[in-house]
Amino acid sequence: MKKADAAGRPAVFLDRDGTINVEKNYLHRIEDFQFIPGAPEAIRQLNRAGYLVLVVTNQSGVARGFFSLAEVEALHRHMSGCLAEYGAKIDGYYVCPHHPTEGQGAWRQQCKCRKGEPGLLLQAAAEHNIDLSRSYMIGDKEADIEAGEKAGCTSLLVLTGYGRETRQALLSANRVKSFADLQAAVDYICCQSF
Repeated sequence: MKKADAAGRPAVFLDRDGTINVEKNYLHRIEDFQFIPGAPEAIRQLNRAGYLVLVVTNQSGVARGFFSLAEVEALHRHMSGCLAEYGAKIDGYYVCPHHPTEGQGAWRQQCKCRKGEPGLLLQAAAEHNIDLSRSYMIGDKEADIEAGEKAGCTSLLVLTGYGRETRQALLSANRVKSFADLQAAVDYICCQSF
């Protein structure tokens, strides 16, 4: 079990769509939610290893008017309920509802919370006393990797969701380690911890 110290706790930040759940364009309906195999067990493993587990997700469907922020929150409550059945939990959900060029009203903006910017991770770090230098960001898109790098985390790519497409650009620059899925990335993290 990891110990908290004055410098802060380690965390694992997880992208949602394509990393935890099966990628479906603009997922917002509970009936369409489906875990990627092994994801709940991987989250439980992180919980048991003493990591804070936080979801950081871009949800531009809100800006585009496809669904509401309340529907995103309802989906997250459903996801938490499903994870509880596995003995797993998410310690917090951080959502960017904006888009810089698409969308309506106040949701259409250039913000600091949309990944690849680090805003969501920095907010979570401040709220949860997280040591970003001992933390990880796992996702399937280049924006996930960039957000983690800018926040000072170690970024890891999963090959689920859009990960296979993303890998070509990132690996050519030797920027990031890639893993078949969330479980493989978590196994790697837990091996680094000891």
